[in-house]
Formats: sequence, C-alpha cells, structure tokens
Amino acid sequence: MKRARRFLLGLLFMLGSGAALAHKPSDSYLTLSVPDSGTVLEGRWDIALRDLDFVLGLDANHDGDITWGELRAARARVAAYAFAHLGLEAVGHGDRSACAPELTQLQVDEHVDGHYAVLRFRADCTLALQELAVRYSLLFDVDPTHRGLLEVSAAGHEQAEVLSRESAVVGLNLASPGRWQQFRDFLGEGIWHIWKGYDHILFLLTLLFPAVVLRGRRGWEARESLRDAVLDVLKVVTAFTLAHSLTLSLAVLGVLHLPARWVESAIAVTVLLGALNNLRPVIVDRRWVVAFAFGLVHGFGFASVLADLGLRGTNLALALVGFNCGVEVGQMAIVLAILPPAFLLRHTRLYRQAFMPAGSIAIGVAASCWLVARLSGASLG
Repeated sequence: MKRARRFLLGLLFMLGSGAALAHKPSDSYLTLSVPDSGTVLEGRWDIALRDLDFVLGLDANHDGDITWGELRAARARVAAYAFAHLGLEAVGHGDRSACAPELTQLQVDEHVDGHYAVLRFRADCTLALQELAVRYSLLFDVDPTHRGLLEVSAAGHEQAEVLSRESAVVGLNLASPGRWQQFRDFLGEGIWHIWKGYDHILFLLTLLFPAVVLRGRRGWEARESLRDAVLDVLKVVTAFTLAHSLTLSLAVLGVLHLPARWVESAIAVTVLLGALNNLRPVIVDRRWVVAFAFGLVHGFGFASVLADLGLRGTNLALALVGFNCGVEVGQMAIVLAILPPAFLLRHTRLYRQAFMPAGSIAIGVAASCWLVARLSGASLG
C-alpha cells in the first residue's frame, strides 16, 4: 500500500502541474486575402487578449479585466509586437518582395475561449503575388506550444495551414494550393491536440483501466483473455470516435454551438464520472455506451480548434478530415502505450491496488479541480 500511496501522490503532482493545459491551447487566427490588384495583401489577425496581456501587460490598473480603453491605449505597442513576429514576402517571376503590414483598424471580437484583439492590416508587396512566404513567430518565446491558424484566399482559391514553432515558415502557391500539405498540417494538429489535452487523455484512461480486468465478487479480478480485452477496448474506442466525430463536425459546420465554459466544464464532469465508475462501478458491461454519450461532449471540445477559423468548402473538408484523423491517430497511440503493460500487470497488486483505485482517485481529484476552475472562470483550467 505504501507503493500505491507514492503512486497516487506522484500522479496528483503531475496532474496538478498540468492542470492549466487542460483547456483550449493558445491559438491565433490569421486570415490573408489578395484583392484583384494582385500586389496588395489585406489581413485580419485575431490574437487572444490574455496572450497579449501576458507579454505586454495590457491590464494597466491590474483589476483582472482588459477594457477597450486599455487596449486602445496600447494600440501602437500591440501592432509593433505582432508585426515584429510576422514576416510576409511575395514571390513572383523569379523576384521576391517584402510585404510590410500596416495596421488599419483595431477591434475586439469574442471567440469560443474568450475575447480577442482583431488587427486589420494592409501590406503593399510591390510585386504581383504568385506565391506567398509567411514567417510566423508570435509567442513562441514564451509559449512553445502556441499555434497560428492561417487561411489565405487568392485567385479564387482558399487554403489553410497550421503555423507552429516547428513549422514557422510556409510557402504557399496562390494559384495551385497544396492540398496534401494542408491535410498533413491538420493531421498533425489533431495528434498534437489530443496529446496536449490532459482531460481527454484522462477520460480515455478511465475507460482503459477496466479493460484488462473483470468485476467479480471480490472486486476487480484479472481478465484472462487478451482477445476479450482488445475487443472491449475496440468497442469503447469506436464508440468514443463515432460520437466525438459527430459533434466535432456539427460544431465546425456551425449546426450546433455551445458556450466554451460549459463545454469545458462538461468535459471535466465526464472525466470525474469515468473515475467514479471505476471506484464504484455502476456501468461495467456496456462501457461503450458511456464512451459514446460522453464522446459527444468531447467532440465540442475538439471543435474549438477549428470553429473560429471560418473555413469553407474544400478547405473546411480537408481541415476537418485531417484534424479528426489526427485525433484518432493520437488516441490509438495512447491505447497502444497503455494496453500491453496493463494486460501484463493485471494479475499484480500494483495494478489492482494502484492503477485502478489510486489512479482513478487521482484522476477524479484533478477533474474536480478543473470543474471548479472552469465554472468559476479561473485560470487553472
């Protein structure tokens, strides 16, 4: 039991240190368009006020709220900071020309995870745009996990890219979009999102823990058949996949919309209930039903990445399919990492007395903290 207690304390520390990452990650939304002239870029850049406040200190009176007056007073600083981390270059007929952005309007808009500063700008490239090179480095020095979601419209085509610290420079053929590259970008974004989402991972773990055991008269007992364990996992994962794919699609397509705070709070509830079901089993034989029902909630959480990007047509289809496939790849990687050692350890006291009860308690405590923080709007999660 001492080993189990050490395991519980270690897991609680790990989850507590990662609690702030259990909500929607830091993203900005950069939209570029090329008018008929072909030498000018018009842009809109949505950057979270919380991110700008972190690097620029917008909250002048330190009251916890950023007012329009405080943002307007920092207009020059915001523009200087943002454009110092964005490089635009036109490529055409063998020549290259830098496109220097100039702020034309500063606004505020609300996204699913809070208020964003909207920087509208114009950039004269002095060269007909056939290709566009984008260099992006916003917030990478303070948040290496930050992402820039880019959409470009030109010559009747639209294309989207994901800008990260690892892929901070992209080249775009404006006349012939690289669809495969777009699919790969959002595939990687889906994988990253599931691995970064501690709440999604912990919910998956609450469903995987009981896959290698059976509920008997003396509590959890080892399951003898690997085939039965694998089939149980497949049913659970398939149900979860179908459910979150459904609500992810509906949310991104704009058919359904729920407030972000309620979605994130509901996700915390699903994690808590999953953990409690391992401690006091109510549903044992049909856990795939639980996975499907709660997967509907998690789909809205996944949609937060794409919903605010405003993609349409082929652009939307590629991003949606790529992102969803990435989520599944990331999810299956977790399953393959957990299931084999769990099956090997299923007969041991370590598994039945640490991973099952103590692990579920730790997950339940973390979920309770997230729930309180999300309902109150605190920064914890």
